[in-house]
Amino acid sequence: VFETFKPDYVFHAAAYKHVPILERYPMEGLQTNVLGTLNTARLAAKAGVRKFVLVSTDKAIKPTSIMGAGKRIAEMAVQCLQEQFPETEFSITRFGNVLDSNGSVVPLFRKQIEKGGPLTITHPDMVRYFMTIGEAAQLIIEAGLMARGGEVFIFDMGEPVKIKDLAVNMIRLSGFIPEVDIPITYIGMRPGEKLYENLFADQEQVIHTHHKKIMIGKVQPCNREVLEAFHRALEETSPLPDIKAVKNWVGQVVPEYKPQPLANEA
Repeated sequence: VFETFKPDYVFHAAAYKHVPILERYPMEGLQTNVLGTLNTARLAAKAGVRKFVLVSTDKAIKPTSIMGAGKRIAEMAVQCLQEQFPETEFSITRFGNVLDSNGSVVPLFRKQIEKGGPLTITHPDMVRYFMTIGEAAQLIIEAGLMARGGEVFIFDMGEPVKIKDLAVNMIRLSGFIPEVDIPITYIGMRPGEKLYENLFADQEQVIHTHHKKIMIGKVQPCNREVLEAFHRALEETSPLPDIKAVKNWVGQVVPEYKPQPLANEA
């Protein structure tokens, strides 16, 4: 594809993003979200791409899941590639959930309402940042155009929304009464989930840009030797090693990663 079409811009949004599934199959997540990113970014640079934008996630900050930790490693890989291929402007965009996107909570709630409920929520206090598909796409493109190489762009997503409030509002907007016509059930937090997400870590600082919704995060520099060792091991490791060992291995690259134990970890 790169050889045939010779693109000027690459927006890399491909990833496995289902947190609980990746807790069960961490190597699948790392192969796609880390190695896939690295391979695509390297090919882009070798093909003379002008700008490469990695679409990351707020789950990469203080990660408690393989999905989040893998995305943080992907961020670090892109940062390191900027040093290696300075003629391509690599950048990263980091933001929360996109309303009504594939696999998000809105289509799930819609299906549950159509079936008469119940709406399933993991925890009554869980909150998330949301933006619309159009807004997310526009900000990714704008941040990519602003990039000069190596930036982590953080989007201002406003105030976080309680998932319970979202469920109640969707029931009402569908013409039903919450907990009367359509019940709400709490099913407990799933593996790797957090009650709330962060858009930048405690040690990170943000710089404001001319765009009121786009900031630049001053993130930790990448450790190239550690990353290269991790990538080599990732390419050489069999697809189904012990889950606990994988988590320990990821923790050596992302020290702030705090994995949640699974009931059946081995």
